[in-house]
Amino acid sequence: MSKQQDEARLGNGNIWSVVLSLAIPTMLAQFVNVLYSIVDRIYIGNMPGIGDTALAGVGICGPIVTLIASFGSLVGLGGAPLMAIKLGEQDRKGAKQILANGFLLLAILSVLLTAAVFLLKNDLLLWFGASQTLYPYANEYLTWYAAGTLFSILSTGLNSFIICQGFGKIGMLTVMIGAVANIVLDPVFIFLFGLGVKGAAIATVLAQMLSAIFAVKFLFGRHTIIRITWKGYSFRLLRRILLLGLSPFLILATDSVMILALNGVLQKYGGADGDNLIAAATIMLSFMQIITLPMGGITSGTQPVLSYNYGAGNSARVRKGEACILILCLIFTTVMFLIARFASVYFVKIFTRDETLIAMSVKYIHIYTLAIIPLALQYTFVDGLTALGIAPAAISLSLFRKIAVMLTLTFLLPHCYGAEAVFYAEPIADAVSAVSSTTVFFLLIGKILKKREHQLGKRAD
Repeated sequence: MSKQQDEARLGNGNIWSVVLSLAIPTMLAQFVNVLYSIVDRIYIGNMPGIGDTALAGVGICGPIVTLIASFGSLVGLGGAPLMAIKLGEQDRKGAKQILANGFLLLAILSVLLTAAVFLLKNDLLLWFGASQTLYPYANEYLTWYAAGTLFSILSTGLNSFIICQGFGKIGMLTVMIGAVANIVLDPVFIFLFGLGVKGAAIATVLAQMLSAIFAVKFLFGRHTIIRITWKGYSFRLLRRILLLGLSPFLILATDSVMILALNGVLQKYGGADGDNLIAAATIMLSFMQIITLPMGGITSGTQPVLSYNYGAGNSARVRKGEACILILCLIFTTVMFLIARFASVYFVKIFTRDETLIAMSVKYIHIYTLAIIPLALQYTFVDGLTALGIAPAAISLSLFRKIAVMLTLTFLLPHCYGAEAVFYAEPIADAVSAVSSTTVFFLLIGKILKKREHQLGKRAD
């Protein structure tokens, strides 16, 4: 299939076929991407003698690692919808300009973040709940991981610009290259070279480097529709990319804040069981990543369908595309809900053989996943608004779920009912946000599409 045909499919191909061609690769890619952190944790958790302690220490780094990667999403998921809209408008020059500005932003953020993490590393680990016992493991992992910040941000951010051009399979390959490399390198560096936690971090950095190199090479090569160029830089465009990317960024970045709060209250209210609670929460959050990251892959990976047709003024196709995406997400979350109920114990046993820790982790998975089916509504409609360039609404809905509801409950519930009550903050927030995001989306979507049709009608005149 030619580059032109790849692009044209977004506007006139069978809607289910197009959605599936983007959703399945990006969902699988994100599922594989989860393996970056999970594989590290599996191997670390099975280190003789120190496994459970080292696992909890690396768990402390989890939100910091997520925060680093979220800056890649800030640019990628902010720039990609704008680029797809330009492609829908048949404005190749504008699309090239957005990609050029996005690449520049990724490079700048990589440098700034690397410096910031090294300067604030010790404080960050203490803020995120590292006890005296856990600190050495957390510090060793983060030190080496931070050295590869450039690769993490580039691979995450550039992949969105690949997918928005209709190259879902290439986007999947970008992620899989790194994930497979990580799976292979982890046991080599951890056990064969005897580097332990340090080895896990080095393996991850090398894997992300391979992903970044592949993405950069593709977007500079002749097989892509829009290549990276070195011109057209604009502060106005940089601002637009950052503003639109703020919603998905906040979803990911506030995950770090939530884990910080979670670890903090578990240490505060958990007493002598604080470290065990954090270890169980680390395993539980690994399971949640298997749900949220692939679902985010579905909703963000299919954004080009919405963005392209919005740019072209095809409102009916935007509505059909959004309906297809919602159905896929509901099917996915239903399957994962059943797995959480009946098979999560097998997942937990991969990380630890401690029976107490197994029982705790399974219990928390059951609680945390109570409302993942309605969560599909939040993901579909917020990412749908982002795809249409409606940043204020998307940002507001994201902040409402994470800050107004979930963060508030994270502090309130354990204060009133004890440490374990904190795990109910997630399902309550998921249920409430499903109602709010659905309501806002249906109130806005008609007006948004009519306004776009009017704009294109005036332009044609």
